[in-house]
Amino acid sequence: MNATHSRDVLKSILYVEDDLHVRTAAKLVLEVIGKLEVRDCSSGEEALAAAHGFQPDLILLDVMMPELDGLATLERLRSMPHLADTPALFITGLTKACDMERYTDVGAIGVIPKPLEPLRLTDQLRTLWERHQLGYTDA
Repeated sequence: MNATHSRDVLKSILYVEDDLHVRTAAKLVLEVIGKLEVRDCSSGEEALAAAHGFQPDLILLDVMMPELDGLATLERLRSMPHLADTPALFITGLTKACDMERYTDVGAIGVIPKPLEPLRLTDQLRTLWERHQLGYTDA
C-alpha cells in the first residue's frame, strides 16, 4: 500500500467553508459522529496556511467563497507536493452538468449538494471516499 493516499480508512479532513454556521455544524457532526479529525478553515487563504504540516486523507471545500473560491483553492493546494494527490470533494448548490464538469476538471472525486444535511454528511463522505478507493472515477 502506498503510504501517501491509498489509505483504506478515512481519518482526517481539511475542511474549507466560509459560512460559520455551516462549518460549525458540519465539523461537529464529522468529529462526533464520524470520529474524524477535522481541521476547519474559513477561507481559501486560511486553508493554504493550515495545509502546511497537515496531511489530510481528504480535502472538503465549499465552491462559493469570497476572494479565493473552492476551485482556485484546490488548485493552489494541489501545488503543494504533499497534497498533490489528496482526494477532494466539493460542497455546493451549483450542480448543473457544466458545473460538475468544472469540478472533475480540477480533480474532485465528487460533490455533496447543498443545502447540507448534517446527519447524512458522514455517510455521504464515506460513500464517495470508498468509491474513490475502489477506483470509481465518476463524480
